[in-house]
Amino acid sequence: MITESDLRQAIAECQGERNPNAHTCMKLAAFYTIQDHMQHGAPDSSAASYAAAIEIQPREAITYLSGTEFSRAVHGKDAEQVLAVVDDLMNTLQAVCPRLYRITMRHFKET
Repeated sequence: MITESDLRQAIAECQGERNPNAHTCMKLAAFYTIQDHMQHGAPDSSAASYAAAIEIQPREAITYLSGTEFSRAVHGKDAEQVLAVVDDLMNTLQAVCPRLYRITMRHFKET
């Protein structure tokens, strides 16, 4: 299990890189997400609680096909499992690219 000390050290290493790249940013976002979960616990907006709030049954399959690679990948999959992956992605997006996160959330809220 990762300790807070290990996490702080990993964050410092990422922040101290002379030439950070996308991989460094993704690691840093993941570290900050882990740190937030360690300090505040799992948020109420987790995929599981969100799925329950919108009354998705655990075995409801996604039937969305738009022709994109994403829609083909999730078609027929369990909705709750897909939402869990999307929730993790959104947490990372919030840390790495807050502007894109806000735009995406606005689209979710408007639909």
